[in-house]
Amino acid sequence: MFKVEDLHFTYPKNKEETIKGLSFEIQEGEIFGLLGPSGVGKSTTQKILIKILQDFEGNIQYKGKNLKDYGRDFYEEIGVGFEIPVHFSKLTAMENLNFFMKLYKNHEEPEELLKKLGLYEDRNKKIAEFSRGMKVRMNFVKALLNKPKMLFLDEPTAGLDPKNARIIKNLIRGYREQGGTVILTTHLMNDVEELCDRVAFMADGKIVEINSPKNLKLQHGDRKVEVEYEMGEKLESKVFSLDDLKEDEEFFHVVKNHRIITMHSKETTLDDIFIEITGGESREQS
Repeated sequence: MFKVEDLHFTYPKNKEETIKGLSFEIQEGEIFGLLGPSGVGKSTTQKILIKILQDFEGNIQYKGKNLKDYGRDFYEEIGVGFEIPVHFSKLTAMENLNFFMKLYKNHEEPEELLKKLGLYEDRNKKIAEFSRGMKVRMNFVKALLNKPKMLFLDEPTAGLDPKNARIIKNLIRGYREQGGTVILTTHLMNDVEELCDRVAFMADGKIVEINSPKNLKLQHGDRKVEVEYEMGEKLESKVFSLDDLKEDEEFFHVVKNHRIITMHSKETTLDDIFIEITGGESREQS
């Protein structure tokens, strides 16, 4: 869907580049995570890809065609969910959607989208009366309104309770399963692990690593398994090497002769990988 080669960008009042030579591809039908600490250029990169910022150096192709050659037809194909929801607060949910529908040639049925996001019963309520979580879900409705082929999502589950975050994540997966492509920026590593096919970590305006979440965890993880088991009235724990596990007599002795309480591999978390690769910190989900 996108091919980015040697992308550079400097804001007019800045002396230093914000984007310092990014190169990456986003394949059709994948969820691609663009990750990194605040201020490394993620949002700038998204703004360039959606043609808000156009004075860049380098080459960007969308579906094999130079991005700069696209006109207004480009916006028929993309949906955007900004981190901070933007709505007309004095209008109702349906009035908002009816306004935005007029901007596009094709659109989904807004009532169906509202039902999927659990907002149908509030369709005639003014946005000013919505909670933050409802506004976040309404933001996602707007992103899907024009039947986009490409979704740009910035912190799509921020501020949502687990139930509504699950609704959003299921819809993102369903969108991908129907052939849609997603570029996702977030600090919530559990969202990344659940959703992303590949992730690119950014640091200081550059991409420092691209891989799948699973491969990253295998690369940076410790190939060991920890077993917690009962020993009389006490709990004991042992750590065993995964590479030698099938020949480890002590492991089989523990498993055969003791009640196992927990057993888990010593994988590195994506939060730890985020910090190791980028030098920054991800934001824990509350």
